[in-house]
Amino acid sequence: MVKCPNCGIRNKYEGNEFRPFCSERCKLLDFGVWAEGGYAVPAESSKLTEEDIELIERVRQEREN
Repeated sequence: MVKCPNCGIRNKYEGNEFRPFCSERCKLLDFGVWAEGGYAVPAESSKLTEEDIELIERVRQEREN
């Protein structure tokens, strides 16, 4: 038995075509949240340093030669 991640109802895992969800409805509701970006992982924006830029440029030039 597993708990549906959407509504919390406990259901059999084996033989359930919608697992880990309890029903197609819960599966589609979860997919809707995912499709709208509700589960997006926040990312930190990082800025390149002058050293990073120089290294990238050096590697690019080496690959061209």
